[in-house]
Amino acid sequence: MNAEAPRTRVMVVPDSKPGLPPHIKLRHDAGRGRWHVLAPERVFEPDPIAIEILKRCDGATTVQEIAIELAKDYNAPLQEILADTISMLQELSDKGVVKA
Repeated sequence: MNAEAPRTRVMVVPDSKPGLPPHIKLRHDAGRGRWHVLAPERVFEPDPIAIEILKRCDGATTVQEIAIELAKDYNAPLQEILADTISMLQELSDKGVVKA
């Protein structure tokens, strides 16, 4: 009987440097004008804000830096943007779509 060790949840924090694992791709379908996240046997169609966050997930930029850029781009409160960014990235990390 093989018992797998329980998977440890990686917590996304402001200092996390999120990136897409090699098997996950962010692709733009120019013909349809839509972005897709392609994963093995799954396809996600992120909303426009999620796309802006995912485009910045390069494995080198921190969540804090991403939030600062978005707050400037959208003239929005940094703490609100940071909280929303962490929440979204945590959900995607839990699904294995983002490495934090």
